Amino acid sequence: MKRSQKERMSWLILTLRSYVIFFVLMCFIITCSMLLFLNQMTRVTGIELMEEHIRKAALLTFLNIILLSLLCTVIDAIRRHLLVERPVKRIVEGCQRLMAGDLSVRIHKTALLDPYNGFDTVIDYINEMAEELSKMETLRTDFIANVSHELKTPMTVIQNYATLLQQPNLSEDKRQAYASAMMDTSKRLTSMITNILKLNKLENQTIYPNTQTYDLGEQLCECLLGFEELWEDKHLDIQTDIAEGVQVRADPELLFLVWNNLFSNAIKFTEPGGTVSLCLKTTPTLAVVEVKDTGCGIPAEVGEHIFEKFYQGDTSHITQGNGLGLALVRRVIDIMHGDISVTSEVGKGSLFIVRLERVQDGSI
Repeated sequence: MKRSQKERMSWLILTLRSYVIFFVLMCFIITCSMLLFLNQMTRVTGIELMEEHIRKAALLTFLNIILLSLLCTVIDAIRRHLLVERPVKRIVEGCQRLMAGDLSVRIHKTALLDPYNGFDTVIDYINEMAEELSKMETLRTDFIANVSHELKTPMTVIQNYATLLQQPNLSEDKRQAYASAMMDTSKRLTSMITNILKLNKLENQTIYPNTQTYDLGEQLCECLLGFEELWEDKHLDIQTDIAEGVQVRADPELLFLVWNNLFSNAIKFTEPGGTVSLCLKTTPTLAVVEVKDTGCGIPAEVGEHIFEKFYQGDTSHITQGNGLGLALVRRVIDIMHGDISVTSEVGKGSLFIVRLERVQDGSI
C-alpha cells in the first residue's frame, strides 16, 4: 500500500475514533447529570418543596458537571503528556542532535501508545532524511579522502623527480627522462583536477546542456580518430560498424566526454595486438553505441561499482587513471536521459553499451 493510501486510511480511522470517544464522553456526562438530577427530584414529597428541590438539584448537577470536567481535564493532560508532549520532545531532541552534526540519530516511533497520532509519519520522514544525510556525509568524506590521496600521489612523484633533477653531473638522457616523467605526471594531475571540476559542476547542475540535433556517427568517428596515434603505437585492430544518418538531440560537447573516456579506456586496457571495436546501430526509438575491447576485463564485483567516483578495480593500471572518467560518463548520460551498461569477463574484455533517444526520420 502506498504511503498516501496509508495516510488517508489513518485519517479516516482517527476521525472515526475521535467521534466514538467524544460520543461516549458526552453520553457519560449527560447521563450522569440527568441521573443525579432525577435522583434528587424523586425525593420530593410535596408540591411546596418542588421549587426548592429543583434549585438544589440544578446546583448539584452543575457541581457534578464541574467535577466531571475537571476529571476530563486531568485525563486529557495525561493523554497530552503521553501522546503529544513526549513524542514532540523526542522529535525535537532528535532534530537538535541532527543540527549538531550527529547523523547517526534515529527517532523511535510511538506506535505502541497511539498508532494513528500522525507523529510516526513525521518520524519516518526525519529518519529517512537522517539516513540520506548520513549517506551524503559518507560520500563527502570518502570524496575528500580520495581527492587528497589522488592529489598527493602525483605531487610526490613530481617532487621526487624534481629532487633528482637537482643532482649535479646529471646526464642529459636522465634529465630528459625525469623531465618527461614530470610532464606526464603533471598532465595526469591536470586531467584529474579538470574532471573533478566538471563532475562537480554536473552534479550541482551548474552546467546546463546545450542540446542540438547532429549526426552521432560523424561525432563517433571524429572522436575515435583522435586516438589514432595511440592505437597505432599498440598495433591494435580497430573495427567499426557505424550506421549512417543516425541523428540525436543532445549536447555534443558533453557527449564528446563520454566517447573520449570510453575510447581512452578501451585502448588503454587492451594489450598490444588486441582489438577495439565500435558499433552504432538503431532501434525504432534509440541509438545504441557499443564500445568493445579485448583487454583485461572487469570482475563482476568490480562492475557493480565501476561508475563510482575514484573507484578503480584494476590496481595494475592505477597509474593510468584516477577513477573519475566513468563517474563523469554516467553523470553525462543521466543528464542526456540515456542509459549505460557494461558486461565484461576477466581476461576476455569489456563491452560498454550506451543507449540514447534518437531523432526519428522527419522529426525536428
